Amino acid sequence: MCGIVGFCGKNNCADLLIEGLKKLEYRGYDSAGIALEVKNKITVLKAVGQVKNLENLVKKSGKNSYIGIAHTRWATHGKPSLVNSHPHTDCTGNIALVHNGIIENYLELKNILIRKGHKFKSETDTEVIAHLLEEELKKEKDFFNAFQKTTRKLKGAFALVALSSKFPGVMVAAKRQSPLVAGISKKGFFLASDIPAFLSHTNKAIFFEDGDTIKITQDSIEVYDADFHKTTRKIHTISWDISAAEKGGFEHFMLKEIHDEPQNVKDTLQTLPPDITKAFGLPLKEAKRIEGLYIVACGTAYHAALVARYVIEHFAKIPVEVEMASEFKYRPIHFKKNWLFVAVSQSGETADTLAALKNAKAHGLKILSVCNVIGSAIVRESDYSVFTHCGPEISVASTKAFTCQLTVLYALALQLAYVQNSITKAEFEDLYQEFLNLPELLKQTLKLESAVKKVAKKVYKSPSFIFIGRNASFPLALEGALKLKEISYKHAEGFAAGEIKHGPIAIIDKGIPVVALAPKSSLYEKMISSCQEVSARGARVIFVTNTPSKNALEVPYTNEYLFPLLAATILQFYAYFIANFLGREIDKPRNLAKSVTVE
Repeated sequence: MCGIVGFCGKNNCADLLIEGLKKLEYRGYDSAGIALEVKNKITVLKAVGQVKNLENLVKKSGKNSYIGIAHTRWATHGKPSLVNSHPHTDCTGNIALVHNGIIENYLELKNILIRKGHKFKSETDTEVIAHLLEEELKKEKDFFNAFQKTTRKLKGAFALVALSSKFPGVMVAAKRQSPLVAGISKKGFFLASDIPAFLSHTNKAIFFEDGDTIKITQDSIEVYDADFHKTTRKIHTISWDISAAEKGGFEHFMLKEIHDEPQNVKDTLQTLPPDITKAFGLPLKEAKRIEGLYIVACGTAYHAALVARYVIEHFAKIPVEVEMASEFKYRPIHFKKNWLFVAVSQSGETADTLAALKNAKAHGLKILSVCNVIGSAIVRESDYSVFTHCGPEISVASTKAFTCQLTVLYALALQLAYVQNSITKAEFEDLYQEFLNLPELLKQTLKLESAVKKVAKKVYKSPSFIFIGRNASFPLALEGALKLKEISYKHAEGFAAGEIKHGPIAIIDKGIPVVALAPKSSLYEKMISSCQEVSARGARVIFVTNTPSKNALEVPYTNEYLFPLLAATILQFYAYFIANFLGREIDKPRNLAKSVTVE
């Protein structure tokens, strides 16, 4: 949810921290703040709204330092305001602290601290930590030791970074179920919630484990594990180019990231082994013994999983259960022997998905993760991992991560279909060749951008929008509705086309736009019938297909199970242009955050 940046080194850091916050603003943008250690005092500056408001404040102040922390907030406890924004301080003002996550026992701790005389300013759970650290420092002379003892008293998920004016030049941090990564550069050490915060300065990164506490000075970084034993963590080299996180001349990151899709899918395909029938994510022996799959995800990733269910069940002919991660943990699951658990997450830090994964792992299931971030928490908890290779996705509304997730899940479907003898070698080779041609087909699909824009201009004032589809295109209807809701704030619904006459047709009114996803298939004529049903009641039908049709948005021809990957681009353009015509804040829609790291 929120974004954290810290720096300790040999360069003044105010500009570095602001730059980092801008790269993390997709994680939260209700308010922002910065704390700098200046002449053995902590200076805290805050602003409501976007990071640019804080940037102006910092520039006017003229404050700078070689060590500092900063934060961009997505509100969980307390409304967006100056007093609720981070960094938070203790009673003395000597301690400043930023936090991502939720402290579950904060009310209990707060009541104890109030009885001891502590005065609170905010409605947040985070402020409790600063006061708790202040209390520990009354008994403990070492800042880092006091900080470690503080973390022991916290229940919940957190990434924490703190400074104290009484211990100049020292930055301390902790991670538990919330992302935290260090950047190692010649300028000094960065701490951040995500890699883009420091990628323009270094591609050397350390991913911390749950329970780690970290002490950083100008010259060193020390890591201690969950038992507070000194340890080491591997330094990774990040292969992303920082240009992948820049707009590249596009008006919004979302539009750029839609245009990135052909290359990102190509990059993902190029990482596949020469023979995916023998080694793709799963060893051959593991792939052969699988009798079914649980695929668990949230939001857009959940819709990718739903598409995958149709594809896997059709080609591999094994059962697939797709679950919302937020529900999976809280209901009794009758785990089946020889079933594989597949976790799908762009960030690899999604709290609900991670909790569901741990539940499945505790019941003895093997775990395969589909993620975009090497070294993320979900990846570390998995037995096997496949990466989507789509680089940083900055816009909050997911686009290229969705198409790359579908790419990986399609590859998994083909592997399972072949090793389980559900398709012949000749059938596999034909399907695989079509699969490998996806980047070129996506390039051709992008040429429909102006046509989609014209359609969006005709309908953007509509109060409601409908999406319909059948078979593997039904989940895409759900995704199209979600994408439109996320960035336009308009009411949108996705339905299985065959269900329209079982109730939803009641909401069809004159002029309501209905996007019909209709690939050439055995159900094509039934989709035509559904379109006639809504059209007869006054709906404006927007027909998306892969076969010649009058007045249609026609993507290149491919089989009906690959059609969703191409048609997704059309729906992403559709949502984008409607939101743009409405003047929405597309890359940072209200109330949303990119990586949901709390349940």
